[in-house]
Amino acid sequence: MEGDLIVLADTGKFIGAGLAAIGSGAAAIGVGNVAGNFLAGALRNPSAANAQTATLFIGIAFAEALGIFAFLVSLLLMFAV
Repeated sequence: MEGDLIVLADTGKFIGAGLAAIGSGAAAIGVGNVAGNFLAGALRNPSAANAQTATLFIGIAFAEALGIFAFLVSLLLMFAV
């Protein structure tokens, strides 16, 4: 009886970690979206592309940070809880 509860808790822990890891994939989609929109804008107006490069890197950093946070949550769920 007690062993079944431990197995059930471990199963829930791994399911939660897997769901939290989806955020890493979502971050990759976000980075692609930011870079793709920058490229589309740079191709339409090449003279303004140099002024928007800093904004590109800030957007990529924010999207990547969210992916790292999701990865951290999934690791915490797997090993710390």
